[in-house]
Amino acid sequence: MDIRMFAKHEAAAETAATGATGATAATAAVAEEGERGSTPDTASDSSQDGASETVAVGRAARELELKRGEFELAAQLGHVRTTVVVGAGRRAVGRREVEWREIERLRAAERFPDALRERVRTVGTAEGAELMAISPGRFTRLAKAGYLTPVKFYLNRYRAVVWLYLADELTAFAAREGTLLVGRFPRTLTAGRDPDDDVRPRNWRGRRIGHLLHLSEDPWERAAITGSVLDPVQRAELVVDPYERAYLSRLQPDLAHGRSESEAALAAVRPLLLADHPDEIRWHRASLTALLDEARRTRPAPRPDPQGDVSPRHRPEPAPGPGSGPVAPGSDGDRVPWPTAADEPLRRGSGKRLLTRLRLRKEKERDPGRPVGSERR
Repeated sequence: MDIRMFAKHEAAAETAATGATGATAATAAVAEEGERGSTPDTASDSSQDGASETVAVGRAARELELKRGEFELAAQLGHVRTTVVVGAGRRAVGRREVEWREIERLRAAERFPDALRERVRTVGTAEGAELMAISPGRFTRLAKAGYLTPVKFYLNRYRAVVWLYLADELTAFAAREGTLLVGRFPRTLTAGRDPDDDVRPRNWRGRRIGHLLHLSEDPWERAAITGSVLDPVQRAELVVDPYERAYLSRLQPDLAHGRSESEAALAAVRPLLLADHPDEIRWHRASLTALLDEARRTRPAPRPDPQGDVSPRHRPEPAPGPGSGPVAPGSDGDRVPWPTAADEPLRRGSGKRLLTRLRLRKEKERDPGRPVGSERR
């Protein structure tokens, strides 16, 4: 299962709810996105006959004169083909590199690097509305209705979500759907629709999941990608084995780049990462079940060795309770809980204990003969 099937399902649901034909076209464009994703080739760390040298994505971005965000978007859209590196007989999960011949191909293209930068240029609401020669209000209504699909987002200094769109897609939409840019909106767009309904997060999740699925061929990784938009309670319902849950948690991708340590920023991003529409939830639950069946047929999830040693990487994950919240990716690839208010006293207490130890050590250095912590008379 991939994003093309999900897009068709979303298009049918959107049409049934609103009767808007333009929203169907916009959702279908997301399905076509999967066709243009980076080729999930596999390269080897060891030199082979005819194998091309690969470089890390950081160096590839410098060679192509792209910012890191521009390079990541170019790889997602298939403008830069990446390869999965395999070393020592085991796949390095998430490690992607770029063949040198691919860099040379792009550098030899006409109007490099301006042409490549234009293909990954993103704009916000104001600039996008200007590009389409419409008002920002009309642009927002089209985006909320699903006609325009965002490709990424960020939080501004007020912790508000700012959606970004591909400039090329906006230009193509304006040329194709000129009737939606002037005059009154069609009744199919407004009839029976909640004015506050916003499908931008749902469309972004579908697009992001589609990109990640296209980049992966490993069935366990694909199951982790699909399950990443379900909350922990729903994942525990579908994945009963704790070792399988721990393995999926380790493989779970970071859907939103550039995570902030601010609790306010995390609170603003959390709702965007989890499926919230009933049709979307049902679809991802069904996809996760099918992908898990395929993954189990391929190989079992890692288990403890016969001596009973359970490494932290393969430690079973306890089933979350009804009050459990989403989880955030850890720096070492394991999954750690999102920080909660209950964690605050522990963090503050740890800091106090550290200051106390430093003070007692300083007192001992000043007066070695006096008992540590006693009052000076």
